[in-house]
Amino acid sequence: MIILETHIVPAGTSRIRLLDFCLEHLQTIRSRSGIKKAIKKGELLLDDQRASGAEWIKPGQKVILADREENPPKPYEMQLNIVYEDDYLAVVHKPSGIPVSGNKYRTIQNVLLHNIKKSPREDALKWPQPVHRLDYGTSGLLVVAKTRKTIADTGEQFEKRQVKKKYIAIVIGKTAKEGLITEKIEEKEAITHFRLIKLVRSVHTDWLSLVELSPETGRTHQIRIHMAGIGHPVLGDEKYGAKFKLLKHKGLFLVATGLDFRHPVTGKELSFHLDIPYKFAKRLETEQKRWEKYSQTTQT
Repeated sequence: MIILETHIVPAGTSRIRLLDFCLEHLQTIRSRSGIKKAIKKGELLLDDQRASGAEWIKPGQKVILADREENPPKPYEMQLNIVYEDDYLAVVHKPSGIPVSGNKYRTIQNVLLHNIKKSPREDALKWPQPVHRLDYGTSGLLVVAKTRKTIADTGEQFEKRQVKKKYIAIVIGKTAKEGLITEKIEEKEAITHFRLIKLVRSVHTDWLSLVELSPETGRTHQIRIHMAGIGHPVLGDEKYGAKFKLLKHKGLFLVATGLDFRHPVTGKELSFHLDIPYKFAKRLETEQKRWEKYSQTTQT
C-alpha cells in the first residue's frame, strides 16, 4: 500500500461527512465519482481503518488516501526540465498540453519515471507522485514527492494555504491596475489577487493585459473562472473564453511561475521562480505591431 495523501481534520471543522471532507481537501482525486472508486477499492482510510465515506468526522482524526495498486505507472519517454531535486522531492517545469495524471498514457505521472531518481530514504515512494495539480493547458512549476513524509507534509502546506503561488497570464481586455476576486466556485471560498504588468493593443480584442496572479485558494480552474468572471478570460481558454476566437489551438497563456514553501524534512524555506515565457512576450509584441499597422492603414 502506498500512501498518497494524509490529512488531519483541523480544529473547528463543522459537522461533515468523510466523503464531503475529501471533496474539499484531497488533491489526488478531485471528483465525487473518483473518491467513491477509491472507497470501493479500500483506498480511503479513517484513523487507519477502511472507510465507507458516510462517517461523520471529528477534529483530530486522520484521513489517508492510499494506493493499493502494485503495478507502477507505464513509463512515457519525454524529457522534463528539472528545476530542483533532492532525496525527498523535486520541482519540475510542466509543459502545457499534457495532464498531470489520469487515464491517458501521456501524463506527467508517467513521464516522471524517466526523469526523477528514486529516493534512497526508508519511506520512499515506489514511484514519484505529483503533490498538486496544474490544468492540462497550464505550464509551470509542479512539486513532486519522492517520500511519504513529503507527500503528507507538503500536501498539508497546500491545504493550509501556506504555499505561496504566482502565475502569469495574458488575459483579454484592459484590466484594472490591481484587484481582488472573491467569487465562490461551486459554493466554496475562492480568492485570487491580480496585478497588471503590461498593456498592449490588439486588433481582435482591442486590449490584451499581462497580469500576475496570486491565488490564495486552489479551486479547480480557479484563475480561469475568476478572470473570465470579471470579463477578462485567459487568452487561448477555449472553455471559459470561447467567444474569443483569437489564437484558437495556440494553447493557454497561463503559467505557474512562482512557488514558495517549506521543505518537509529540513524546514528550509524554498523559493522557485520562472521567467515570463518567450511565447508570452512574442505574442504581446506581435499583437501590438498588428494593431499599429492596422491603425496606420485605417488612417490613410
